[in-house]
Amino acid sequence: MSTQEGRIRQKQGTVTENDLRIDTDRSEQIIDALNTDLANAYVLYHQLKKHHWDAEGAEFRDLHLFLEEAYETVEHGADEIAERAQALGGVPVAGPTTQAERATVSFEGEDVYDLRLSLANDLEMYGDIIESLRDHIELADNLGDYATGELLRDILVEVEEDAHHIEHYLEDDTLVLEEATH
Repeated sequence: MSTQEGRIRQKQGTVTENDLRIDTDRSEQIIDALNTDLANAYVLYHQLKKHHWDAEGAEFRDLHLFLEEAYETVEHGADEIAERAQALGGVPVAGPTTQAERATVSFEGEDVYDLRLSLANDLEMYGDIIESLRDHIELADNLGDYATGELLRDILVEVEEDAHHIEHYLEDDTLVLEEATH
């Protein structure tokens, strides 16, 4: 796809003044953090979507539906993050290559793993994202951008809730009889 220089309104990685009265220096730091959160969200989204497709076994239906809700929740949060980055004068990372480069979490790969390992991989990624969100909430608050801090807090609540659900799926207690799994 070709673009013409004259048609670009704003280059990726640049920050313009915003109407939120947050100066460009502070906005740059916050947008950088938001773009990391956005990239991480899309890596998680794709991994959850993969596991939604790959789910099998006695608990297929419940897990299939949970994973669908989880990736939809992640996508909604990503949209909120991208819109906030734009409102602050930034350009949200939108392409898969840039998102993969910016993300601090890694997609597990294309192979299909057993369900327990897949969920453990998801839980590990959730944990990394939770830590990153907490750091970025603190950054936003310290820079006086309380609205971004609040937005990230709302997303954090959802992310923590889904991580907690995955913890429950990984528990040893089950209604499935052992002979049904062999």
